Amino acid sequence: MHRLVAVVAGASLLAGCSSTAEPRDELQVTDTVTAAGPATSPAESKPAGTVVPLPDKITAIAAVVQAKQLALATTGPELRLLSLVDPAAAPRTVSLPGPATALTVLPDGVLASVASTKQLVKVSLPAGTTSVQTVDGVPGAALQEGDTTLVPLSDRKAVDVVQAGKTQKQISGSMFSADQVLTAGGNTVVLDRLRTAVFDLNLGEGKVGAGQRAGQGATNATTDRFGRVLVTDTRGGALLAFSTGPILLKQRYPVPGAPYGIAYDPKRDLAWVTLTERNEVIGYNVAGGEPTEKYRFPTVVQPNSVTVDPDSGRVFVASATGGGVQVMQP
Repeated sequence: MHRLVAVVAGASLLAGCSSTAEPRDELQVTDTVTAAGPATSPAESKPAGTVVPLPDKITAIAAVVQAKQLALATTGPELRLLSLVDPAAAPRTVSLPGPATALTVLPDGVLASVASTKQLVKVSLPAGTTSVQTVDGVPGAALQEGDTTLVPLSDRKAVDVVQAGKTQKQISGSMFSADQVLTAGGNTVVLDRLRTAVFDLNLGEGKVGAGQRAGQGATNATTDRFGRVLVTDTRGGALLAFSTGPILLKQRYPVPGAPYGIAYDPKRDLAWVTLTERNEVIGYNVAGGEPTEKYRFPTVVQPNSVTVDPDSGRVFVASATGGGVQVMQP
């Protein structure tokens, strides 16, 4: 039986600063750091539910609920669109300037980050029309709040604040890599995969605030309705929960099997976590004092990404090796 480790003190606090110089990390044991990635999955699996066959290697998946669409980023320069109501129906294709490396759900579509061309592509749904914006670096998973878009730039170790198509300011300091921007509890945070940490972001002052270590190899994050940031620690085999304002590690729950993809169902308080080392996905109820496993299903091979439709509760797991999209109704 797994035990929750509640952390209220003793977690590594990483001081923020406004300097653009790369900081000295006293907890870093080597001068060469490498971001964590998904574990290599077993070559065979017997996935639960149904599988929509697709030859594409899928790198990200997102449910756009209002448009009733399922957006799939692939290793090719295109986005696949499936019906959220009938995923088995013939997919549509939207051309992109390069492979999408991250997807952000918008009220009226999806924002695709194209690292190879340093661009963000807004795909309006259900129409599928696109608009392209070039950014000043390699974009990670962006965040749109009203008329403001926060764009993490992994190579520049910074976050651009974009309004009306123009960068108003660039925020940097403390980070080794800015990979994902999220908002929780009215606060903005940045996930840094290279430093495996999360940082507060003060938009008003244009500064990176204090940060905390996020396990041994943080990879992906989402937020819940309790104002927390949930992070998969792939190397450390754990699900982490951070409160915000200031950022503080509150929970570390052991999840053996190289947890990687994560999605949250706000209607059922379920955090869905994929285990790439085992070809599994687990649904944890996160409403109580500690995560509680409610579901565990075998998945398609290499389940690097997962999303959920909160209206129906259906869970979608995508294969990164051409194994299709798995559809489950818990």
